[in-house]
Amino acid sequence: MKSSNNLHVSFFSYRFYITIFACFEGTHVMIFIGFGFLMTFLKKYCYSALGFNWFLAALVIQWALLCQSFYHMQDNIIYITKESLLEADIMSATVLITFGAVLGLASGLQLLFIAIVEVAVACLNFWLVADIFKAADVGGSIAIHAFGAYFGLGASWALRSRKTKSDTPTATPTVDLNGPSYNSDVTAMIGSIFLWIYWPSFNSGLTNSNAEYQRAVINTYLSLAAATVTTFVMSSVVSKHQGRLDMVHVQNSTLAGGVAVGSVCNMFIGAGGAVAIGIGAGLLSVLGYRYLTPLLTKLGVPDTCGVNNLHGMPGIFSGLLTVLFAALATKEEYGSDLTGVFGAMSDDGTGRTAANQALNQFFALLVTIVVSTVGGIITGLLARAPILEPLEDHEKYDDEVNWELP
Repeated sequence: MKSSNNLHVSFFSYRFYITIFACFEGTHVMIFIGFGFLMTFLKKYCYSALGFNWFLAALVIQWALLCQSFYHMQDNIIYITKESLLEADIMSATVLITFGAVLGLASGLQLLFIAIVEVAVACLNFWLVADIFKAADVGGSIAIHAFGAYFGLGASWALRSRKTKSDTPTATPTVDLNGPSYNSDVTAMIGSIFLWIYWPSFNSGLTNSNAEYQRAVINTYLSLAAATVTTFVMSSVVSKHQGRLDMVHVQNSTLAGGVAVGSVCNMFIGAGGAVAIGIGAGLLSVLGYRYLTPLLTKLGVPDTCGVNNLHGMPGIFSGLLTVLFAALATKEEYGSDLTGVFGAMSDDGTGRTAANQALNQFFALLVTIVVSTVGGIITGLLARAPILEPLEDHEKYDDEVNWELP
């Protein structure tokens, strides 16, 4: 009987580790296909969207392996595991989210500089969230999505054109390149669909048990589905031509449910809670694209991909949800999973109280927003250095600056 139990445990442990590897592969697809194709919506920036996405992600994975490991070295040795590879892959999503905010606005050298600095700052913030505040953030909605969005918006604000009345344009593009074409919108949908399909892998990859993994997958899937239905309904209601669908909403807001549920997907939120979170995320994202993005542009905060609506606000929403669900967490409900979900709490009553954990969740969210925004502004200002070859206004959103075109 004892051997049978051991075999049972070993089987589920083996299956769980196989699942981790599958999550790594799914996340890999999201990074290189999902994010890449999602950003091909600009009519003359598809080469840059795909090419720079590939280059930056490959660079960041290596740099993040080092930066993240600096906080967890044993005898000054860095050990690479499937988990550390997955964390590096996930960290590259932070940079690609920021890339979306400055898409077409930054030169190749500026993107390289921003990526290198951002990874160092993001890994510091990740250490604060995970090791100091010990916040529950399994899907990275706080440390990855919110951080990447507000770092990007800070950098975008710093990189924006500063025209004076005496300035005269050196050249005027004959076509406004800051927009899609029919074909580029179709290719962007490829990215959206890949992201939508594999998002449960992203959110569940760092779970600690098979039960957590199952909750994360189910909750993420339900939230994505609810956000998708909500997006289609809301888009037809608030689009400029009422009754028609806006492809910007369909490409992006359908994914907001995956972000909003990310930090709480492994918690006991229930199927109804996951659907409600998806509905809230869809509403928040569509309304953001329709009304908030134009306002930010007028205020001098360009956001090419609308990362505030897909990653920023849903990330904050998810962070606030962790405060609520941490405050409601009990030993009776979670059982042995309590420590797995909330690392600083314990089922024997010796760890943090639920109220204390909720407070730390809030601090982790607040610190992330401050560090990312300030870090993004400083990095963006430094990236304006002439040595990094900032783009002229007539060079923005155009592949011809960096690529040999057919």
